[in-house]
Amino acid sequence: MPARRSPVDDSATRTALLDATEELMLEEGYAAVTTRRIGAKAGMNNALVFYYFGTVDNLFVELFRRGAERSLERLERALRSPQPLWAFWELTHDFSGNALIMEFTALANHRKAIRTEIATYSRRFRVLQLETLPRVLEGYGVDSERWPPASLILLMAGFSRFMHIEEGFGLDLGHAETVAVIEREIRALEGDRRSAADGAVAGRTE
Repeated sequence: MPARRSPVDDSATRTALLDATEELMLEEGYAAVTTRRIGAKAGMNNALVFYYFGTVDNLFVELFRRGAERSLERLERALRSPQPLWAFWELTHDFSGNALIMEFTALANHRKAIRTEIATYSRRFRVLQLETLPRVLEGYGVDSERWPPASLILLMAGFSRFMHIEEGFGLDLGHAETVAVIEREIRALEGDRRSAADGAVAGRTE
């Protein structure tokens, strides 16, 4: 009887294959990802890609889901922070400029499965934002009729993504001015951005 594989070994192998795929995408772009290159990068037999994931498309989907779940956790922490608007704004910059996300966005033009995953997780992100930020804005006294929370959320996230796309082409005209306007309005509601340590001290009770 063959020895039974350990779930820990399985997990380590899957993680190594996912990590190798992520490194290839970041170093050379999604088009460079082949089972042969993944196996070489991970130091494993490339047949393991098919064993653990079935297809390269499934591997891409699993890698995207792993990153998306981590991003959701970061978003949840940001929205619970003492300065949720600052945290959300900074996070949209990080997400929009994330090279791996941009590779997946390009890949989605050729892989329907990836396009579906991006749409699914984008909705989850938007729902989470709409469940939290309207209450934050209401607490700051923002008139929801004049400034609909959904519109403000979309404007902040949309501009951040558009800005990174333009910067990829070497175009940044008007970016600094627009960032200054957005951050001026956030500052009017939440004050200057505090570090995590400062926020902890400010929230401490004696």
